[in-house]
Amino acid sequence: MKRVYVAVVIAIAVAAVLGMAIAQHTGYVLIAYKSFRYESSLWATLALVVFIWLLVLVVNALIGLVTTSGGVVNPWSRRNRSRRVQLAIEQGQLDLAEGRWAGAQKHLHRAAEAERQPLLYYLGAARAANELGRYEDSDTLLERALERQPEAELAIALNHAQLQMDRGDTDGSLVTLQAMQERHPQNAQVLRQLQRLYQQRGDWPALIRLLPELRKDKVLPAAELAELERRAWGENLSLAGQREQDGEAGRQSLERAWQQLTSAQRQEPQLIAAYAEQLRQLGAEAEAEEVLRNALKRDYDSHLARLYGLVRGRDSARQLQTAEGWIKQHPEDPSLLLTLGRLSLQNRLWGKARDYFESSLRFQRNPEACAELARLLAQLGDTERSNQLFQEGLGMLDKRLLALPLPQANRT
Repeated sequence: MKRVYVAVVIAIAVAAVLGMAIAQHTGYVLIAYKSFRYESSLWATLALVVFIWLLVLVVNALIGLVTTSGGVVNPWSRRNRSRRVQLAIEQGQLDLAEGRWAGAQKHLHRAAEAERQPLLYYLGAARAANELGRYEDSDTLLERALERQPEAELAIALNHAQLQMDRGDTDGSLVTLQAMQERHPQNAQVLRQLQRLYQQRGDWPALIRLLPELRKDKVLPAAELAELERRAWGENLSLAGQREQDGEAGRQSLERAWQQLTSAQRQEPQLIAAYAEQLRQLGAEAEAEEVLRNALKRDYDSHLARLYGLVRGRDSARQLQTAEGWIKQHPEDPSLLLTLGRLSLQNRLWGKARDYFESSLRFQRNPEACAELARLLAQLGDTERSNQLFQEGLGMLDKRLLALPLPQANRT
């Protein structure tokens, strides 16, 4: 309030001074140019100048207001175009995140056509079209993205390969990724997608050939790479004997695959198990028994001990004696006890087999041990206990089954 009073006092003082100045001398202004002649007092001229200046300000403000209003009202104005594009971006991204594929494709395509850097919007629209099964539209959107941003060829190709995988076109995805590998041989994402594609296709030999590059370029953490390497070689061994129709040819193929491993790899339990299992399936059980026996003597493994009971060596009594030597160091291993029970059956030692199966079940309730003991008890005449064990084993297996509808039991 004080400021208002001060301003009023100052205005009055200025008006008084101006009034006194005007009263003392009005001044005189003359402007003459050719036939034009302007004459007036100094104060009137100053007032005219101030009026013209204020008029210019008012006209300029009115022009700005009209222009702004026209931009708001006119749907084709630059301001409204930017606003529509921004709305399309926001709505398209929301639709994409929430799985509304048709809306995502429409809005992101519109945004991509309007933006200077359209790559992300084209990629989003292509993904939405792919989810809708509009594969041609998806590929066209990616081609359009490449036209607009050719420097993003690698990013577009990687997305294209992933979309091809998603639609089940693994052959097309492989062609795309191999082309990118030739042009960008050390790109980690290209190598990672190739690794996933080979796994999806079950092409383990190709994945094995890729492993050195994965290791050299440190595409995967060391632990993950080691596990992938074990799985790839194991799967390759599992498939080696199945590639040939003839048993002898299958055996030779398996041996070649085994010899491709390094000496360190041939000591790994997972790979030994895969090799021995393939020998067993090819009918070379004696060789499988020898491989497992040597491996277990060198470094005991519970999974190998279980597999040892599934193969028949040349001398079943010696095989049982060998396995019983391991029980001293591993008396509570249910897998080894199960194997001892099976080997006792091979040697027709029914009582010993029963004791080993019972011991295995004391340490771990296992459907295999239940089934083996139930079969033995049925033959020994203990049908009640046999049926109980069969039911228990089936109950364990039942937990692995899907909860699918079943008919109501008939009750009479």
